[in-house]
Amino acid sequence: MSEIEATGAREKVWMRGLFMLVFIVLFGVGQWLLNLIAVIQFVWMLATGRSNPQLTGFGRSLAVWLADVARFQSCASEERPFPWTAWPSPV
Repeated sequence: MSEIEATGAREKVWMRGLFMLVFIVLFGVGQWLLNLIAVIQFVWMLATGRSNPQLTGFGRSLAVWLADVARFQSCASEERPFPWTAWPSPV
């Protein structure tokens, strides 16, 4: 491996590290949001006897996003999740 290739590889690793730090913060926000949705959904169910379909859909897509972030953080995927890609659709 030439010195230029080695420098490029190191820069790529440092750039990935920067994105990993950003996703550490975003993952924490996502967890907080998921907990908030759970509480709101519970209160909604107490009041109406059924779940809120909009909250259910958003919770599903948030769960997919959290899984995408976990795959990126663990190097199981090179694809950066939202906001660098489209928001995932509910499964």
